[in-house]
Amino acid sequence: MTLNDDIKHTKLMKFFSAAFYAFSSFFIIVVNKSILTQYKFPSFMFLGIGQMTATIIILYVAKMNKAIHFQDFDKSIPGKIFPLPLLYVGNHVTGLGGTKKLSLPMFTVLRKFTILLTMIMESRILRKTFPPSLVFSVLAIVLGALVAASSDLSFNAEGYTFVLLNDVFTAASGVYTKKKLGMEGLGKYGVLFYNAFIIIIPTLLASAYTGDLQKALSFEGWLSFTFIFYFLLSCIMGFILMYSIILCSYYNTALTTTVVGAIKNVAVMYIGMFVGGDYIFSWPNFIGLNICISAGLIYSYITFSSSSSETNVKPAEDKLTVHITEDEPEKT
Repeated sequence: MTLNDDIKHTKLMKFFSAAFYAFSSFFIIVVNKSILTQYKFPSFMFLGIGQMTATIIILYVAKMNKAIHFQDFDKSIPGKIFPLPLLYVGNHVTGLGGTKKLSLPMFTVLRKFTILLTMIMESRILRKTFPPSLVFSVLAIVLGALVAASSDLSFNAEGYTFVLLNDVFTAASGVYTKKKLGMEGLGKYGVLFYNAFIIIIPTLLASAYTGDLQKALSFEGWLSFTFIFYFLLSCIMGFILMYSIILCSYYNTALTTTVVGAIKNVAVMYIGMFVGGDYIFSWPNFIGLNICISAGLIYSYITFSSSSSETNVKPAEDKLTVHITEDEPEKT
């Protein structure tokens, strides 16, 4: 494979991994919304436990069949995976708290600060540098979010605290995921497996303690074949989403993964203008959304048209695709 072929391969994997993440993220929102609203399933936490269980089972079976490889569990694993499990739990708790306390427009604008925080953390922790054009496009996304929410300036101290903490946890999780992917022994699937493995027991205990588990198990919808189908689909999609995040982070920067998620969210709101009937039009919101989507597209164009690789991937050596196959992880 020539150098030019290597560059083309890397650019394609950067783009398709980002597109795969955007599609997975959008699809799981549709499935989860159906479970939690149409069927009125009472436990978001139990749904998360199901997704973690699916991740553990799928990766363990694949490892036993030698379809993938990652390090067996030993005393070094907690140190290697830390602090990802704590960041995941913090992200989950603060995300739920912020959603309940703030209006959707203000929640959306505050969540955009995740992008700015990711860029700052990535430059500090991973020593990444970003060209001015990318920095300006990130600032434009944040500006667009501010404009979009300018018509809703309600203040809720507790809600602001939850969402801003959620931004910190989300940004840190993305940056440390990128960092852990380069650790010897873990690899992409090791990060996925051990993160879910370490988290699932404390989450299950918390669910039982709060009574959330009892509500989920006594849910009448378990008698419905259609509900069971959607629940299992959500569990599998939870694994696919986490895999797509890892894949996107592997081939791109943590910042790009965060921006792709933000563009997806804006696109969902954009679609909501025409489908669903629950979008309330206002000029500031409309103009702000257009600034966000325009800046996001500019960021995407700059990132995916660049001939230089922003990752530690060596295309000639790493044969990872969206199928479950993986070479030995690179040493850092």
